[in-house]
Amino acid sequence: MQQHKNRVALPGSERASRPGSRAVGAPDPNQQIRITVLLRPRQPLPTPSGQRKYLSRQEFAAGYGADPGDLAKVESFAHQHNLTVAEVSPARRTVVLTGSIAALSAAFGVYLANYEHPGGAFRGRTGPIYIPADLAGIVQGVFGFDNRPQARPHFRRHKPKSAQTGRAGQGTARDASQCGYTPLQVAQLYNFPTNTDGAGECIGILEFGGGYNTNDLNTYFQQLSVSAPSITPVSVDGVANQPAPGDDSPDTEVMLDIEVAGAVAPGAAIVVYFSNFTEQGWVDAVTTAVHDDIHKPSVLSISWGFAEGRDIWSSQAIQAVNEAFQAAAAMGVTVCCAAGDDGSRDQVDDGLAHCDFPASSAYVLACGGTTLQSTGTSIAAETVWNDGANGGATGGGVSDSIDLPSWQTQASVPPSVNPGGRVGRGVPDVAGNADPATGYQILADGQTGVVGGTSAVAPLWAGLIARINQLNGTPTGFLNPLLYSRVANANALNDITSGTNDITGQIGGYAAVPGWDACTGFGSPNGTAIANALK
Repeated sequence: MQQHKNRVALPGSERASRPGSRAVGAPDPNQQIRITVLLRPRQPLPTPSGQRKYLSRQEFAAGYGADPGDLAKVESFAHQHNLTVAEVSPARRTVVLTGSIAALSAAFGVYLANYEHPGGAFRGRTGPIYIPADLAGIVQGVFGFDNRPQARPHFRRHKPKSAQTGRAGQGTARDASQCGYTPLQVAQLYNFPTNTDGAGECIGILEFGGGYNTNDLNTYFQQLSVSAPSITPVSVDGVANQPAPGDDSPDTEVMLDIEVAGAVAPGAAIVVYFSNFTEQGWVDAVTTAVHDDIHKPSVLSISWGFAEGRDIWSSQAIQAVNEAFQAAAAMGVTVCCAAGDDGSRDQVDDGLAHCDFPASSAYVLACGGTTLQSTGTSIAAETVWNDGANGGATGGGVSDSIDLPSWQTQASVPPSVNPGGRVGRGVPDVAGNADPATGYQILADGQTGVVGGTSAVAPLWAGLIARINQLNGTPTGFLNPLLYSRVANANALNDITSGTNDITGQIGGYAAVPGWDACTGFGSPNGTAIANALK
């Protein structure tokens, strides 16, 4: 480790400058900020498997939470630097420190600057964070100095049909581009198990902006003739449910998530965790939801993400979020993540293909997107969603950050289209209707509309998992090992074999093939068949 002022560099904490940003001076040294310090677990985290034997949250905290001695060392360090210990969570392995920018920067050997960027101004840093040598190996991450945007929602509004060209699904197939589907119609097409509504389950939804309007939700569910689910907001880092109507408002994301999950699983309780769209916001939101011993979500839905990359995600953040999902797997919590809406480039214009994180985590169910056409109550055609660079396409590909998991070794994950042809974690695992032209009817900020994107697929699968949990009487938990063996072999998904997710014709993408592919995974769900395969 590099020595710096009697400290050592914290591995994985290095941050690169954000492309297109420009430093414009230093922040106010007296400004008060919050820093989250993540500690090591008291023993190595358990490796999840297809054996559905889960720990309770209390058991997990007792076996894998932070060691009291480690917590005491971090608190002592804070007091030595006149910092306030605002919160300590052994289960989440976090200590929250508050203080002035000057005091915190001195304590961790960090220099901060204000930056201008076309995507918005932010406070940032470059290089590593430094910690005392006696905390090396104890502290795994420090978050909150850099507040560059770290999340974007994965939804797409439907454009008028006149603006669309080359659309498939004419003739006898349902012209969903005129009105979209209700979530109930999609659930019917995907054969969700009947006589289930998710009762007894809790779906946690993570949001990094916007909010929901209760009157709109009541109206929406009333129009569907569905009982409105119980919805509870949870504030993380002081971020509350704050609707902010406007063009491309994140309210659309929040309402889409709640309305899709709530419509297909109205008997489940829904808890919405609101947090900041920064690395600290991600770490705090994910650990809060996973270790929530009050609401106890059995399924999490995440429709936000950002492309992998050192200038976007630091290694310590990827490790922290991955470990939280690993903990979720050990406690029987299924995590559904949207795979992205910008094809194989994932909205990065560097000539390379990119996966979206956290969908690329090895501990989540990554959800890709399709174009769904139907005749009556039957699927007429289903292909990879790809409307081109201006319309969007399903994310997917081969991860540059996450290694190929053991349960995916027989899935014929192709080499990355990037130079070097790395074979890493293949994304996605499954898929569902995401094309805005065959999208979902929703109500947001008083306006009805049709919305698609893989943002809709994550809550759709979350609702399905809640119904399967109810039907089978046990948590589905970490689905992937069983998905790639038992479920896939049971022909319980609709295999998508047509289309690609290359939206530029220049970067290179991935094509749908029989079996698993890096556009739609194993395909869209046959819900009843999946439930039977998991019994």
